[in-house]
Amino acid sequence: MAVYTINRIAQMMHGKPAGDGKENIIDHILTDSRKLVFPERTLFFALEGSRRDGHLFIADLYQKGVRGFVVNKSFDIANYTGAGFIVVHNTLNALQVFVSSHRQQFNCPVIGITGSNGKTIIKEWLNHLLQSDYNIVRSPKSYNSQIGVPLSVWQMNENHQLGIFEAGISQPGEMEVLEKIIHPSIGVLTNIGEAHSEGFINRHQKIREKLKLFIHCRALVYCRDDAELNAEVISLKANLKRGLDNNLQLFDWSRKPGATLQVTHIVQTKTGSIISAIYKSDEIQISIPFSDAASVENAVHCWCLLLYMGIKNEEINEQMMTLPHVAMRLEMKAGINRCSIINDSYSADLSSLNIALDFLLQQQQHQKHTVILSDILESGKQEKELYRQVANALKQKKVNRLIGIGQDISHYRHVFDDTGLDCSFYSGTTSFLEQFHPSQFRDESILLKGARVFEFERISKALEQKIHQTVLEINLSAITHNLKQYQQLLKPETKLMVMVKAFSYGSGTYEIANLLQFHKVDYLAVAYADEGVELRKSGISLPIMVMNAEENSFGPLTEYSLQPEMYSFDILRAFDAFLKSEGITDFPVHIKMDTGMHRLGFETKETDALCQFLTATASFRVQTVFTHLASSEDPLEDDYTKQQAAAFTASCNTLEKQLGYKFIRHAANTAAIVRHPALQMDMVRLGIGLYGIDSAASGMLDLKQVSSLKTTVAQIKKVKAGDTVGYNRKGKVERDSVIATIRLGYADGYPRRLSNGRGKVIIHGKPAPVTGNVCMDMTMVDISNVPEVKTGDEVIVFGNELPVTQLAQWAETIPYEIMTGISQRVKRVYFEE
Repeated sequence: MAVYTINRIAQMMHGKPAGDGKENIIDHILTDSRKLVFPERTLFFALEGSRRDGHLFIADLYQKGVRGFVVNKSFDIANYTGAGFIVVHNTLNALQVFVSSHRQQFNCPVIGITGSNGKTIIKEWLNHLLQSDYNIVRSPKSYNSQIGVPLSVWQMNENHQLGIFEAGISQPGEMEVLEKIIHPSIGVLTNIGEAHSEGFINRHQKIREKLKLFIHCRALVYCRDDAELNAEVISLKANLKRGLDNNLQLFDWSRKPGATLQVTHIVQTKTGSIISAIYKSDEIQISIPFSDAASVENAVHCWCLLLYMGIKNEEINEQMMTLPHVAMRLEMKAGINRCSIINDSYSADLSSLNIALDFLLQQQQHQKHTVILSDILESGKQEKELYRQVANALKQKKVNRLIGIGQDISHYRHVFDDTGLDCSFYSGTTSFLEQFHPSQFRDESILLKGARVFEFERISKALEQKIHQTVLEINLSAITHNLKQYQQLLKPETKLMVMVKAFSYGSGTYEIANLLQFHKVDYLAVAYADEGVELRKSGISLPIMVMNAEENSFGPLTEYSLQPEMYSFDILRAFDAFLKSEGITDFPVHIKMDTGMHRLGFETKETDALCQFLTATASFRVQTVFTHLASSEDPLEDDYTKQQAAAFTASCNTLEKQLGYKFIRHAANTAAIVRHPALQMDMVRLGIGLYGIDSAASGMLDLKQVSSLKTTVAQIKKVKAGDTVGYNRKGKVERDSVIATIRLGYADGYPRRLSNGRGKVIIHGKPAPVTGNVCMDMTMVDISNVPEVKTGDEVIVFGNELPVTQLAQWAETIPYEIMTGISQRVKRVYFEE
């Protein structure tokens, strides 16, 4: 790759070089300050978002050794000795222009993939199918956005023989930018569904915008069975022909005659599917290890592309049966001896390793971090240099121990000698497991990162904590998505406090708090001091408000820097006396005013007396003053909400005048963030909305369900008409039925109110009603209308297929109660998509 200096990059992006580091050499680009690895040769793009401005992190990055920055015209570059700056109008546009110029230096074929679904799987499968013949560069995970695409294409260098990049858009005008960056020579259009349609006038516009990725392609692979899509593709080809750029070859496939590849039969087998087709008048077929419709469609797209590239069908068919399962998520589970297991063991390459290491670095509940890593199977790489890069990444990401598994990584063990890592190497997975003992792992976070052929699921099974088969899956990506949905409603200056009380509404306190800390929320709130203590012990450094401070918790409050809510004169006097006895002054506290909720808090008529007390002691420093809105979600109570806000504002004004300093004011809860934007004040409090429940029922937010409760079938019985099922013979069977007993009961948090047909679960995509009474550890459901159920099959209790709001309605309660009632004996599995 050509040598890039600040001066040269400035020319490429049409920016102005500044500072005294204009000749600094750049090897790495960075857009997220939290993911810094190689500071000395990194160029940081200070991107400006609706909530975060990258310019705010420049000083910290400079202290960490970064000496290259792309900034906007308003940034003051003084006092950054030795740093090189590039001054531009728009830093995101500068990133895109720079990488587009970088891309123009390479002439290898590039495959560009877009569509609504299947982009990442097709990209990974093409990499799998072609990696033995090409040195491939591809998008890490699903980096397909306006930022993700340039970060992906930046990886290209002169050693690569093929590029595979995916592109996703959410509104018109975005694809032109991505096309210039990817500049594909071969295109794949997967399909056009309903995902991300809100930014387009209609489906026609959405298709036309996506097709702009292919305006310079030599060939386009797509399925012509979608008539609307096919018409737009034909129109694109005609328009390109009129513009004398008539080289676009359409490689279409269909289940009907007339396509380049006509799929004639799809036969499901015990091991997958056999797909037969006609190509150039010949009958050909492939076998794949999947039977679902989406996988078949994705495989046919790959088949077409390989045929276009001139690969013989015999070779294609041989490779197709080796197609791997593509893990679209990274899981974190509880492990043996208080360990956390992060399972990303379906692939091993340098780019996905760095993503997994970023996730590992976020985990602060354990000081010790271990990586179990297999050989990295990247064709065409200089292996010594590859493992040297791995060693540098492990060192930069503060990994303590490496367990290398495979012949190659063992051969290059010497490149890890100077890293300070505790290293051990094994020839293969079996060799490791033969020498495995649970005592080797204790109180640490363990990342499993292995190529599929190494079968790291065997290692995961050995390391995982053994708990019964009912699990609560928590989607950390959905939490991040929901957080951003609420943040977009806030003014840039409005702070955000997030409630993680009640075990984060059943989702797990530390894991959620750690994610929120990573995304730089301003405050956390817990119910009791012991919750805050556990967060501090797990490495959470954010300010934490304790809502129910008790006298016996004063010691831990001060020891662990927790900030209590003061809601009465009794607790205020008691804490004042404790602080004086300890010689502590200016301790941060939060004052709660009762403006109409009538639960906890100082009444507004007590404001003057409260002022007198606070000004008479040096024990406290008021951080925030807040109130709780009683019915912010109810339009019929808006006048009452306004009365509460007015009373609260009056009390705050009095307190601020008497105290002589400003404090943070907050009243808006989750519903008020949406329904009462005028009440944002200085800070808002986000609770149930983070977990995917729109308490305001506004329809304004695209919230994702965070949690899925799943279990399995324990036994199946045939029950005759007239017989009964369960305790007290409450479940009378009216017809001959098939009954499944599932591993779930009221001790797991499944309400007994859902007995006798009130509740349902989902098995094989179909509802199965509860039969008889819910038991402590088991529940019986009628599967008479659900065919082919087997012992061990998955059961959805709530999730995307069955919203928790529906479950709450059946149980005549609210989603809060269902979510917080999930027992701690239910294993939590955390994952990132």
